[in-house]
Amino acid sequence: MIFERTFDILKHLKKTNPKSDVLNAKLNGEWYAFSVVEYHDKAKQFALGLLSLGFKKGDKIATISNNRPEWNFVDMGMAMVGVIHVPIYPTISDEEFKYIFKHSEVKMVIVSDVGLYQTIKPLAKKINSIEHLLTFNDVPGAEKWSMVNKLGVKNMATYKGEYKRVKSTITSSDIASIIYTSGTTGPPKGVMLTHGNFMHNVHGVWDLFPLDVNTRVLSFLPLCHVYERMVNYLFQAKGVSIYYAESLGTIAADMASAKVHAFATVPRVIERIYDRIVSKGEDLSGIKKIIFFWAMRLGERYGIENNNSAFYQWKLKLARKLVFSKWHESFGGHLGLVISGGAALQPRLSRLFFAAGIHLMEGYGLTETAPVIATNHTKLPGNMMIGTVGPVLQNIEVKIATDGEILTKGPCVMKGYYKSPELTAEVIDADGWFHTGDIGQLIKGRFLKITDRKKEMFKTSSGKYIAPQSIENQLKESIFIEQAMVVGESEKFASALISPNFDYLHMWAHEHKVHFRDNKELVKNGEVIKAFQKEVNKTNKYLGEHEHIKRFRLVCEPWSAPTGELSPTLKLKRRVLYNKYANLIRKIYGYESDEENRGTISFYGV
Repeated sequence: MIFERTFDILKHLKKTNPKSDVLNAKLNGEWYAFSVVEYHDKAKQFALGLLSLGFKKGDKIATISNNRPEWNFVDMGMAMVGVIHVPIYPTISDEEFKYIFKHSEVKMVIVSDVGLYQTIKPLAKKINSIEHLLTFNDVPGAEKWSMVNKLGVKNMATYKGEYKRVKSTITSSDIASIIYTSGTTGPPKGVMLTHGNFMHNVHGVWDLFPLDVNTRVLSFLPLCHVYERMVNYLFQAKGVSIYYAESLGTIAADMASAKVHAFATVPRVIERIYDRIVSKGEDLSGIKKIIFFWAMRLGERYGIENNNSAFYQWKLKLARKLVFSKWHESFGGHLGLVISGGAALQPRLSRLFFAAGIHLMEGYGLTETAPVIATNHTKLPGNMMIGTVGPVLQNIEVKIATDGEILTKGPCVMKGYYKSPELTAEVIDADGWFHTGDIGQLIKGRFLKITDRKKEMFKTSSGKYIAPQSIENQLKESIFIEQAMVVGESEKFASALISPNFDYLHMWAHEHKVHFRDNKELVKNGEVIKAFQKEVNKTNKYLGEHEHIKRFRLVCEPWSAPTGELSPTLKLKRRVLYNKYANLIRKIYGYESDEENRGTISFYGV
């Protein structure tokens, strides 16, 4: 393996590709770049500054920030002197911040902006271990992160020897980062990942994607997410130029202005891109609208392994010229690769993007596996199968337990949960197999297919198993549905709570002359209920009889991470949702009267 420690990437880049634009960000609407040399120097200065402040190998620093070059400077600087990086999502609650600070015993916290500084300052005062609170941006009354670099430059002669000594002691088995899981079912767990965990994962996917020194990528998933963290290392190791999006709201503009070739994302972002494309198609009229939706239907039938007829290829060539070329223009004209992970991807979207000439690769992994276990790819024929997450990486083992749970073993598996040997023993058995908690199967002995989360599956009163995630993902294929949660444990049948795609629903309501004052009134409208019933019926056609969604309720609130219904990685917080909608669920199953919804929802099959 080329790299044993994360900071070996910088050493490699300095020798082989000291490019001028390895990291890029926007200032006042204009892109500015950092070279490999600048990157290395700033990381080293930060490392020397930490030694000047008395930091020791094994101490911990938290970052709470948007994606930016400075995140990398401090990440690599910490690694060079054995300080453990604890990256934290900016969107979690105050209680979760306090829990992580206290549990990890961080000595320094670095935040990106004034808003986070104002949030974290009163919390940090209550944590005895925190000695420094710094910012990336200029914030009145706050000390900037560059203070550490200035100390490093000032004291370079004094600490140069100590820097070299500590750096030489760091091995691949040393902890590089503690990443706290989202906490969908309880307090966050601190996943201890070593330098070797990250670097073996980089090595495992090294040749699978077309990336080189001429590639430009856009980064917008949070770098505190292990998936973006690992591909960030991969991109750097490959000599790729990384462009950090200004914000989630500027992704499309940033993609176009940077003329990127690739990006990593989660399915929900792809679904939103698709929804926006469909909305634009709905705005067309006449022959243009007919051609648009003809091309979309054609794309959804695309055969990934080139098993398309000559007639299909002719039609696709026409569709690419008339419709899909407009996609490429909006993406900047160079986009050819999208890597998706973090949740299940709708198969039709894979086919559609491939048809448009954009390779949409789906992979699978967990924070505890740093993260990738399997991924589809087109390096060689026969490594793509729609509906699966692809072949298992060559440096990782996978087996399916008797109860269907996916087990994995290899150099990417975490060292354990911080301060939690009991929890670690629950997921890593005596033979070293990590129990993922996911149910799946190996298709043709090599393609991994994920069915559901083991802990989320439930039985109805008839003893039939329901895998809610699979049904929820199928429901979300509808442009009407933003989020859904399937319920029905120990009940006679499955039901669903649905949070609509309100942007689309408002447009639909306007077109269909449905008048409403607010979302609460809208979701109770009879015409709206009928429209959603049709969407639920479409999903039910592809489900077993016992899986049918026989009742549903629309909720008037969007679900999000800031409002608490979703984790920072956009997964359902089921416990939160069950508590929030306990009365509504009881009404669905007749335990409480539901006069306001009586007669508005079809209860077929009950």
